[in-house]
Amino acid sequence: MANCLTLKKSNCKNCYKCIRHCPVKAIRFSGNQAHIIGNECILCGHCFVVCPQNAKEIADGTEKARVLLQSGAPVIASIAPSFIANYDGIGIESMRKALKKLGFYDVEETAIGATIVKNEYERILKEEDRDVIISSCCHSINLLIQKYFPAALEYLADVMSPMQAHSVDIKKRMPEAKTVFIGPCVAKKDEAEHYEGIVDAVLTFEELTKWLKAEGIELEHETDKNDESRARFFPTTGGILKTMAQDAEGYTYLALDGVENCISALKDILSGKIHKCFIEMSACVGSCIGGPVMEKYHNTAPIRDYITISNYAGQKDFAVSQPAPMTLKKNFEMIAHKLATPSEAEIMSVLRQMGKFKESDELNCGSCGYSSCREKAIAIIQGKAEISMCLPFLKDKAESFSDTIVKNSPNGLLVLNENLEVQQINNAARKIMNIRAASDVLGEPVVRILDPTVFVQVKTSGRTVRDKRVYLAEYNKYIEQTVVYAPDSRMLISIMRDVTDLEVDREKKTRINKQTLEVADSVVEKQMRIVQEIASLLGETAAETKIALTKLKESIEDE
Repeated sequence: MANCLTLKKSNCKNCYKCIRHCPVKAIRFSGNQAHIIGNECILCGHCFVVCPQNAKEIADGTEKARVLLQSGAPVIASIAPSFIANYDGIGIESMRKALKKLGFYDVEETAIGATIVKNEYERILKEEDRDVIISSCCHSINLLIQKYFPAALEYLADVMSPMQAHSVDIKKRMPEAKTVFIGPCVAKKDEAEHYEGIVDAVLTFEELTKWLKAEGIELEHETDKNDESRARFFPTTGGILKTMAQDAEGYTYLALDGVENCISALKDILSGKIHKCFIEMSACVGSCIGGPVMEKYHNTAPIRDYITISNYAGQKDFAVSQPAPMTLKKNFEMIAHKLATPSEAEIMSVLRQMGKFKESDELNCGSCGYSSCREKAIAIIQGKAEISMCLPFLKDKAESFSDTIVKNSPNGLLVLNENLEVQQINNAARKIMNIRAASDVLGEPVVRILDPTVFVQVKTSGRTVRDKRVYLAEYNKYIEQTVVYAPDSRMLISIMRDVTDLEVDREKKTRINKQTLEVADSVVEKQMRIVQEIASLLGETAAETKIALTKLKESIEDE
């Protein structure tokens, strides 16, 4: 398979959006990076469209087209009929003028090839005895069948795509010509490289726009009318059917868009539920006008684009020289890709590693991109996914780790939301406030258990209060309280250290010191009286004795 879609590894941010939107889960995650699995990818381009980091890149064909222009051979552009929806108010004549300035010999509409293909579909329906026929215009649908539903290959119309049919027609008319297809599709690049010698290069509308801009060429706003242009309907859902007579006896005609819808239909076909039916299948919702490289994919307007196509399309077919059926034949081979299906024991082993021990544990939330936990487990065994992609698993693991810390912390922890309602409380905090169970206070206003003043102050000011000693009279407890406001999570966190025993010891020591001082005062007074009596008898001064006793008293007070 051509390497049409690649990944800029440095941009992958592990959002898993690409795997969630990949209809065939052809993306592998390894080393915290997404990798496209080439032999499983159907090149629908969904990952390119949804990637928020622009990590998916489409191989640029501009240089290849430049080389063709410099080769001396006449290079003719085949432009997909969806161009009128991509380039507002720009008709085929305006496109021809602009591309000739780039060096193209001429520009034609791929819708000419679509007419040829449509004619061949009608011939098959009328002349060949077939049951179910699936259109083969969409290369992504062809790849889907080749890789995932090979048993349905017999129903896939063995007819060239409009791109190929038009290129063959051009080269029949001008044998020396080279052809460059321009359209909204990633898969066409792979189709051109796989079926060599038919289409020489493929550009996307985005590449064309950049090229024109680099050369300073502006598209002139003018549209043309051509009543023989009914095949311009091809890029819309049901557009192929709209160009067909739909008169083959006994056949039902229907159109499907979106890979998921087509997968459902293929399953029904293989189960024998559908017969005598012509099915137009498009991988993109809305068909080609919803293509991944329509430049307005980020601002799609399906109704407006359909009306644009409808107004531009004529009522009659292009005048074409219909080639012989054999020259339009296209063979589709099965493309093997599937890895071995793991055993039930292997699947259960991985599920247990993901924390899924019973069926009720399998949330099948789809956050990893897979539709079920079992599908994810199979992908892990096949080396396409990692256990860490399971967000509930990571959440539970993180919560388990944090819960272990919170539950075993000797300090009381209390978490409040901005409404000052209790969101979390640990065992140490419950013990401080004599709360029987966390459920008694969770979701309740904090005023039920604590004075909210400090929380209001911290929330209002945004300033943290640290190690503030508080007496909780209702609980007869002393705590050192730190209150922090976390603006990102809009939570208030209170850390409470129970210092009741320390406070009791301090008060006890204070009482003892006070009692000691009282005794010292009493002793001093008694000694002073005795000293005075002795002094009066001995005629000595009591000054020195008083000083000594005063120093004794001061030393006790200092303690």
